Amino acid sequence: MRILERDLPGSVVHATAAAGALSRVVLWLGGTPHTGGLLQPVVDAATAAGRDVISVARPGYGGALRRPGRSVADATSQVARLLDVLGLDDVVVVGFSGGGPHAIATAAARPSSVSHVLTFGCIAPFSADDEWFVGMADASALQAAASGLAARTAHPDTFEPSSFVDADYDALGGSWHALVTDTDAAQRHGSDGAIDDDMAFVQPWGFSLDDCAASVVVVHGSRDRVIPVQHAHALSAALPNPRSVIQDGDGHVSALRTLHVHLQEVDR
Repeated sequence: MRILERDLPGSVVHATAAAGALSRVVLWLGGTPHTGGLLQPVVDAATAAGRDVISVARPGYGGALRRPGRSVADATSQVARLLDVLGLDDVVVVGFSGGGPHAIATAAARPSSVSHVLTFGCIAPFSADDEWFVGMADASALQAAASGLAARTAHPDTFEPSSFVDADYDALGGSWHALVTDTDAAQRHGSDGAIDDDMAFVQPWGFSLDDCAASVVVVHGSRDRVIPVQHAHALSAALPNPRSVIQDGDGHVSALRTLHVHLQEVDR
């Protein structure tokens, strides 16, 4: 169900229960692109861990009001406000791909609410050298963003099939097919969200990784060709309280198949 239109105008928030019934939750922050809708494999993994799910669209996605020039921290301001409105204090934030930096930013902004963060295929803070792009099957959109907004806006949003390995295609053809449906729906809203995401990733994020006191489990596929595994190593080296999990043979999407395992582990 969609909730909180009055409390958070311009936002898109979906949850598995009414606002007043939420307590122990998984906060899902989707990749680039996404709609903010609930994904069944996320709901299933959270339910198995005894948690509800809240999913929030970033500005420019799924009908959420666009905020041009937003930083990573800017994009999570409404998420932090959401936790305040709902009075939540037992939150596990899960960020997939482009949602990863925003998950860490949420934990930094609301340490009293967020106990754990799980990132899957998370991009690392930008370093203005070619090494940051190494291993990406198609780095052209992010390279365009690094050249400026005009270049990124003019860049066509196309998908390079070699970005996914066989394990990714297996996941998308099975339990994570919901990502295909969500991505297709997101693209019907246009490219604004993706443009703004990419611009935010190649600029300062608007907060320090040192500010994230929560435990962060950095999950990454060893064969990820969208966000290469060196990004996971860079994140783990910079975060105060990380645990790195490199999943041998997994790519960008297939790493998500262990979501249910990691959600149950954080509550032990």
